[in-house]
Amino acid sequence: MADYVTACRTELTRLSLPPATSVFFGGGTPSLIPPDSLASILAGIDRTPGAEVTVECNPDTVSPAAFETYVAAGVNRISFGVQSMVPSVLAALGRTHEPANVTAAVRMAAAAGIERVNVDIIYGAAGETIEQWRTTVDGVLGLDPMPTHVSAYGLTVEPGTPLAGDQSRHPDDDDQADKYILTDQLLSAAGLNNYEISNWARPGDECRHNLLYWSQGNYRGIGCAAHSHQDGRRWWNLRTPERYIAAVGADLSVVAAEEVLDGETRRFEALELALRTSRGVPAAVVPLDDLDGFVEQRGTSVVLTRKGRLMANDIATRLR
Repeated sequence: MADYVTACRTELTRLSLPPATSVFFGGGTPSLIPPDSLASILAGIDRTPGAEVTVECNPDTVSPAAFETYVAAGVNRISFGVQSMVPSVLAALGRTHEPANVTAAVRMAAAAGIERVNVDIIYGAAGETIEQWRTTVDGVLGLDPMPTHVSAYGLTVEPGTPLAGDQSRHPDDDDQADKYILTDQLLSAAGLNNYEISNWARPGDECRHNLLYWSQGNYRGIGCAAHSHQDGRRWWNLRTPERYIAAVGADLSVVAAEEVLDGETRRFEALELALRTSRGVPAAVVPLDDLDGFVEQRGTSVVLTRKGRLMANDIATRLR
């Protein structure tokens, strides 16, 4: 870990970056890194006043002292990988924490002065009933204090994982659709508004970092496998920590590959991303007659209805 942190800090010193409007420590379990080490990386990032700084945390790997260090370093948002509030479902997902750990972790963050808390939950695990999923959503809403942001994702099958090789554990589309509808009903009733297909937030507490991704903003990724974007050019770093550390130590480029989007591709991608959000897309690009019930018009924009969000990928292919 020490070598990796040093490499991240070194990469930062070699860059000339404008002040960051947001910083997100993610892509794994950053809370495993000693809090002082994480703070040392953050110290090397120039930020705008009031910048959003998020750390992803496993409820099992946090402590009051860690949150105090985070806050002193400028962290003002925490995202907990909760996944489920049902022990049997957590076991099916290979998670080690218990629901009680989530309750304790949220209280620790609040006691340290962190007011913006997100929880990630996942629906569609093998054997999970819709009532168990309701237990998870109700459990999240019952946390004290209640999270200001909830990200709810359908379980996906990634090639090369144990899940991919076990057909009996693959999620069912109809089951996931039912759970998504229930999620939106419960979170909306609790005052969390859907602002992107898989994300709900209290007004004003939307994740600024992700909003930048969805609006094709420029960002710089630091560390192994980190992705960056600058005006239509996307690139990503070497995937493994060992290779990344070695390249930084030898003063070599850490970029593994890149792609440059042409103007037409960028324009279509902008529409695809905007369609996923509550700001929607210009009405002129949507064939309204073909999508009755799936979209609705708000002023000069068109947004997906709840039913439409379930079919977002298909609807995106119809954008003009």
